[in-house]
Amino acid sequence: MYDRRGYSGFGTFLLGGLFGAVLALIFAPRTGKETREMLAERANEYWGQAGDLYSTGVGKVNETIDTGTTTAGEKSEQLRAKIDEARTRLQDQVAKSAQAAKDKVVDATPVVKGAVDKAAEGTKTGVDFAAGKAAEGLDFVAKKAATEAAEAAAEQVAEAPAPASAAPAAAAKASAGKAAKE
Repeated sequence: MYDRRGYSGFGTFLLGGLFGAVLALIFAPRTGKETREMLAERANEYWGQAGDLYSTGVGKVNETIDTGTTTAGEKSEQLRAKIDEARTRLQDQVAKSAQAAKDKVVDATPVVKGAVDKAAEGTKTGVDFAAGKAAEGLDFVAKKAATEAAEAAAEQVAEAPAPASAAPAAAAKASAGKAAKE
């Protein structure tokens, strides 16, 4: 716990433990040589335990790394296999869809060709009909123009002063009549 001044009880505990250890060494019933030898043995013993603990830790870390590497490799292979499987399925679906579309085009071709042939025949019939009507219209206009030209010529002949001989007037009327008939 912290008191108001910011000191912790744990720090005080450690300081007390260190102070107690120093006092124990000073007031120990052994001689300094014996105490040093005992401390050296204990230090060597703890050093050996620390080395063993370090070796064990390094072995466990290496084992964990090896296990993690193996597991990652296995998972990577599994994922790669799943991706390859999905790619194969997708390629199969694309091929099936392409074949289905091709089959539909092949099936629709005769129907479309029939519709195009029917439309072409209808267009040809329409063009032939329009050509016939245009020819009839042109014939009508030509006859009407010939009739009007003949009538105009007849009027001019009728209004013209009579020539010395009546033969040329009769010839003009006859040629106007022939033009109107054509």
